Amino acid sequence: MIKKLTRHGNSMALVIEKGVLDLLDIDDKTPLDISTDGKILLISPVRDEKRSRRFEAALEKVNKKYGRALKRLAS
Repeated sequence: MIKKLTRHGNSMALVIEKGVLDLLDIDDKTPLDISTDGKILLISPVRDEKRSRRFEAALEKVNKKYGRALKRLAS
């Protein structure tokens, strides 16, 4: 599916069709996690905040310890 961003005030918005929202069980109250690796944009519903926080903490710990090595490997 190819989409274009639409202007929403001073920001840009991505409109997601109802069928996709229904399939993923997402509504206007569902928190979404938005992340990137610098090349792609990932949008996923947050299902378990505690688990998400633990994952983010673990990711930060790994990046602090191995960040430079990972960047060199990615080059």
